[in-house]
Amino acid sequence: MNTAGLPVPGLVIAAPRSGSGKTTVTLGLLAALTRRGLRVGACKAGPDYIDPAFHAAATGRPGVNLDSWAMTAPLLDGLAAEAGEGVDLLICEGLMGLFDGVAPGASGDGSTASLAARFGWPVVLVLDVSGQSQSAGAVAKGFATFHPDVRVAGAVLNRVGSDRHTRLAGAGLAAAGVPVFGALPRQAGLAVPERHLGLVQAEEVDGLDARLAAMADLVEAHLDLDAIVAAAGATASPRTTAPATAMTPPGQRIAIARDRAFSFVYPHVLEGWRRAGAQLLPFSPLADEVPDPDADVCWLPGGYPELHGTALAAASRWKAGMRAFAASKPVHGECGGYMALGEGMIDADGCRHEMLGLIGLVTSFAARRLNLGYRHAVLAADGVLGRAGTAARGHEFHYASVVTAGDDAPFARASGADGTDLGAIGSRRGNVTGSFFHVVAVA
Repeated sequence: MNTAGLPVPGLVIAAPRSGSGKTTVTLGLLAALTRRGLRVGACKAGPDYIDPAFHAAATGRPGVNLDSWAMTAPLLDGLAAEAGEGVDLLICEGLMGLFDGVAPGASGDGSTASLAARFGWPVVLVLDVSGQSQSAGAVAKGFATFHPDVRVAGAVLNRVGSDRHTRLAGAGLAAAGVPVFGALPRQAGLAVPERHLGLVQAEEVDGLDARLAAMADLVEAHLDLDAIVAAAGATASPRTTAPATAMTPPGQRIAIARDRAFSFVYPHVLEGWRRAGAQLLPFSPLADEVPDPDADVCWLPGGYPELHGTALAAASRWKAGMRAFAASKPVHGECGGYMALGEGMIDADGCRHEMLGLIGLVTSFAARRLNLGYRHAVLAADGVLGRAGTAARGHEFHYASVVTAGDDAPFARASGADGTDLGAIGSRRGNVTGSFFHVVAVA
């Protein structure tokens, strides 16, 4: 077992595009190797709140996000080092297609490839071969030769229809010089359920342990696990030994909403706060609980408040407690938490639910519109993320439309990953701030 931290053998599970089966293969490998007795660490490339919780369920170890665009180099290297402590193998699940990022290249662009190149992790390419056979070899060869710093160790054929289909697709990869680690048959009903922001949260999936066990059975029956483990490459030494710190805690005692409506906070942010000596005080708005009045600050994370509008609107004790807290202490909301700070939220059926009324915002899901992208934010005033002028990196991902912005002061000014000026974002009124911006790291 690796007990000295880096270097630890690592692999990236990637694909040509979303929907190829990366998550099923990743979870199956994590669960199968864990029950074999290996200590497996897991990472998720890019901004994703949900997959790390499934990784943790499969391995029994905390999951972590790695993001080459939004994270500073010390944070990125520090998190990778921490993920490798005390494990035999580190597996990183990619996002979208292997080379998909915010700019050409494989360095700091937010792509899965940038992580593979930075840490020296070989790639296992998951190929959905439904609708093709030998042509899969051309796809694999293209990915294997696309970037000199990204090495494809082999491929998993997914959604094969028959033994003949497997042989033909395998022949294409053999011609391309790409090893095949096995082939998974089309398997209905095994994938994790999804909703509009991705997978359903791990804690909401009935029979999750049984589902993970079935995924482990699937990969054990059809993949060469020994060959996959042997393909892992030693993780490159970190460029810094600085601690993995994303942002200064906003207070010594932090009241933080935590339930099915509010749960989207990156594990590295929370762990960084704890490491700095902050105490986290969870409470549940859905259970009509109030933030601890002795807390220094209250944090409302993102999540799915739009699915719980009726319950939140009826949570009179929570509303009164939040309003009392905000009268004298800072309150901050991210995305779903930001929507809850507003005057009202309209659900997908057009029903309006009264929210906290701490800012003038009214949002709606009746006319869904995807808002997605990395954000570079500069704070407009002193607040929970730092002093005025402080820069932060993160992302925006929601389907809500703003019906009424209100006349509150802005929280920050933002630009996209390409430098496009997006103008003022969010709201600030008294002790209350919020925006759709999810912070990943503060510069």
